[in-house]
Amino acid sequence: MEDLSLHILDIAENSLNAGAQNIRVLLIEKNETLILEIDDDGRGMNEDILSKANDPFFTTKEGKKIGLGLAFLSQAAEETGGNLKIERRTEKGIQIIACFNKNNIDMKPLGDIKKTMRVLKASHPEVNFVFEHIVEQGDPA
Repeated sequence: MEDLSLHILDIAENSLNAGAQNIRVLLIEKNETLILEIDDDGRGMNEDILSKANDPFFTTKEGKKIGLGLAFLSQAAEETGGNLKIERRTEKGIQIIACFNKNNIDMKPLGDIKKTMRVLKASHPEVNFVFEHIVEQGDPA
């Protein structure tokens, strides 16, 4: 995927397929770090599925043999020296946290995230989408 907005679209579609009614996308920028968090209240994942979630040759989607979305997001983060973490919610849902080193040459551009969110909202008006972009100021030198 060319930019982070496409990763957001892919992960949001996974959330929608899991029956999510609330999807929150949070970008936090601080110094050299970019954190992308995507939370949903969908069905979530059991331990077995969670352990296979980053495997590109595993998917829960009927009729498909591969699931590249999380694997590609994980790879994008790792290429910058970052990582991807998937956490189950206690009630229901999933939280995906991808950390990136913004100064790494392999950092993908953000892309048109506002347009991505507009497309999601327009195509799924029954779902509550929240987007926040926080830029924190680092310690003065």
